[in-house]
Amino acid sequence: MTQNLNAEIISIGTEILLGEITDTNSVYIARALRDLGINLFFMTSVGDNEVRIADSIRIALSRADVVITTGGLGPTIDDMTRQAVATATGRGLTFHQNLLDNIAERFAGFRSTMTENNRRQAFLPDNAILIENPVGTAPSFVVEHEGKIVISLPGVPREMKFLMVESIIPFLQKRYRLGIIKARVLRTAGIGESALDDLIGTALLEASNPTVGLAAHSGVVDMRITAKAENVAQADEMIAVIETQLRELVGAYIFGNDKDTIEGALVALLAKQGATLAISETGIGEVVSQRVKRIPQGGEILVKAEHYGSPDELVSALSLPTLTDLRELANRTAETISIQSGSTIGIAVISDPDRAEDHSDNDAGTAIAVYMAGKSRSRTYGFGGQSDDAQIWTGTWTLAMAWRMLQE
Repeated sequence: MTQNLNAEIISIGTEILLGEITDTNSVYIARALRDLGINLFFMTSVGDNEVRIADSIRIALSRADVVITTGGLGPTIDDMTRQAVATATGRGLTFHQNLLDNIAERFAGFRSTMTENNRRQAFLPDNAILIENPVGTAPSFVVEHEGKIVISLPGVPREMKFLMVESIIPFLQKRYRLGIIKARVLRTAGIGESALDDLIGTALLEASNPTVGLAAHSGVVDMRITAKAENVAQADEMIAVIETQLRELVGAYIFGNDKDTIEGALVALLAKQGATLAISETGIGEVVSQRVKRIPQGGEILVKAEHYGSPDELVSALSLPTLTDLRELANRTAETISIQSGSTIGIAVISDPDRAEDHSDNDAGTAIAVYMAGKSRSRTYGFGGQSDDAQIWTGTWTLAMAWRMLQE
């Protein structure tokens, strides 16, 4: 029988709180814990402050069996994790001459002189279990406290990942009776998160094992099924039951699984139906067409791709009437390019190339439209061509819109 084990991750470093670096360590550790079948309910970020780090560890120990810290094990004065762990668990620090000798040996191997501050790294909380770090100078350690454990890992991603694989995962597997947690993602398009939630219903969304969670992206909503089980076969069986129920409820909106993309689903559906695609993009470069071209068969399906620098240039090239309404212009463009190219579907994306963001959708800076068989669908956004959102949202939404129209 597997143990129901709860863990918490504490990422340490003021640079994380200032937004200077992205905390990828917590994501990596979280995935490793998931694969071990260990529950993760909290992830905390704390700056380089000994009192706050110690407080964070105490709080984590009050609600988790395993606490993993990352960062703050270096030689400088702002590396405070060792002392904070000792304070949180009511113990002192012990100097280890062998650690200092190992650190000095590594510096000698680099043909570099070890500075006096590296001596700090030879101190560990009393009675800590040393985790040797052959790929860095920051020794890691495990502290046992009242039946729970604190694992402290370096903040350098390369060192952290090495120690997780080589030391921490085997340590946890040996110490605890662990099962697995496995997830499967069903990807949907053409429906909003709230509408999807309503169709699925509370019975599935509030179930405890497997669980079903929704995550909305730009134009796509993911349904994640997560099962905790003794082994992979059991988890797969549990997930399959829920997947069958979800497909019965909302199968018309599911375009793929896990890492499938909406452009891949659209190209596959176009190829299956012997249909073709034409794309016109203004003010944002070749965002949508490049996504299609990267898919096998995408270049064959895409019979025409046009790119214009501004709405005025577009109007002139296609001999369209000058329109102040960006949405109406997008609708006319999608229809025109579809008819001119003889394609099944026409897509138009039009952005104001001089606008960034911070506008309401009522004051359109970008409009998208999809035309097929005499029918059009469109929408507008407040951002313009200079916004990063224009590179992401427009592509996914137009491709999702086209896929859904083709499905219907």
